[in-house]
Amino acid sequence: MNRDETTIPVLPDPTPTTKADGSLSWRTWAACVLMLLATALNYMDRQALAQQAGDVQKELRLTNEDYGNLEFWFGIAFATGGVATGFLVDWLSLRWLYPAILLAWSVVGFLTGYATTYGELLTYRILLGFFEAGQWPCALAASQRLLSRGNRALGNSVLQSGASIGAIATPLIVLVLNSGGMGGWRTPFRVIGALGVVWVAAWLILIRPRDLEAPADEPAPSEAGDVPTADSGTAVRRIAVLIVVVVAINLTWQYFRAWMPKLLEEEHGYGKQAVQLFSSAYYLAAGVGCIAAGVLSRRLATGGVSVHGARMATFAICIILTALGCIAAYLPASGVLLAILLAVGFGSLGQFPMYYAFTQEISVRYMGRVTGLLSFTAWIAVGWMQKGIGRWIDQTGSYAAPTCLAGLVPIVALVIMVLLWNPPRRAVGSTPRP
Repeated sequence: MNRDETTIPVLPDPTPTTKADGSLSWRTWAACVLMLLATALNYMDRQALAQQAGDVQKELRLTNEDYGNLEFWFGIAFATGGVATGFLVDWLSLRWLYPAILLAWSVVGFLTGYATTYGELLTYRILLGFFEAGQWPCALAASQRLLSRGNRALGNSVLQSGASIGAIATPLIVLVLNSGGMGGWRTPFRVIGALGVVWVAAWLILIRPRDLEAPADEPAPSEAGDVPTADSGTAVRRIAVLIVVVVAINLTWQYFRAWMPKLLEEEHGYGKQAVQLFSSAYYLAAGVGCIAAGVLSRRLATGGVSVHGARMATFAICIILTALGCIAAYLPASGVLLAILLAVGFGSLGQFPMYYAFTQEISVRYMGRVTGLLSFTAWIAVGWMQKGIGRWIDQTGSYAAPTCLAGLVPIVALVIMVLLWNPPRRAVGSTPRP
């Protein structure tokens, strides 16, 4: 067993926001709620364009290829911004960096409401992607520093749930604030952007400098009985597999995020109000799917299935649901169409907890580098996809082919996992943990 595979005892790591008995102080819970709200604002600023794409295109005279270019450059900027912020988190005070990043993307979101040309809108979209990427390095570092080891899983769950809240809330906010007339789409951008100032004020009042002091490096123990990656060859192969997986599942999720509102409105004739309400339902179904996937995997593992087998079975079920998108691509407007799209959302987001679990089997020491590489690759691929889809829709006037392909592409991820990923090896005499 090499050095990385050694289980090292973990000492208590009380933080300034942890009580003597190990329970969390009210300030720690308040900080977790603030990070949840930051995640929600992050998604709301991002999704405000997709939910009003038709209005924006009409007023600024944009083609679908122009809209695809906006998503393309957003993705490229997001990939770059995540890498840049990851380095800054290690160098600068997180108490100031986090609110600075959030304020930056909020200002850009606010200014988007004043864009009058395609060039201005593109500039704001690139800046938004770059600054929004900083949410996750900042939030995960803050969670690590604010919470003791035993409380981090719960804190991170609270943090992640903000994405679903933001996705559900955005269509409702658009429905209330967008008057439907010329320029009506601008108000949601301005209101959502202005909310960032409130968040920054709350953060600076609540968080004290000592709360976010960087802790000394603390090695994470291996799961009892599990032997981590045996050699570099296995690690390289698994990283290559995960590159395919993360690209495939992100292409599906990001396609429906960016294009589903336009698909329903332009190809199926649904009204703006119906599209906004259904979008909230879609993201609610996606959030439920994400939680349900974790619960199912856990229950299968405790019922006698191996941990890896439970994850793969759950992953496969989610991919089957997502594949229904190929049927939805060729259905007319109907209740069946909407029901299938809800199933697609349920399965699409449900794939991500399994993907995260697979990445955790790569390495303990280099986990940050691995996830950074995978995230960068995924967003580059998503950017190119969005650009191509816009051109396709302009040329054909149809969403059918890209919708079908978006539903089917995760099957590639499942196949490569089955063929090239080996279940974790067990140490001799060890007992598998569920």
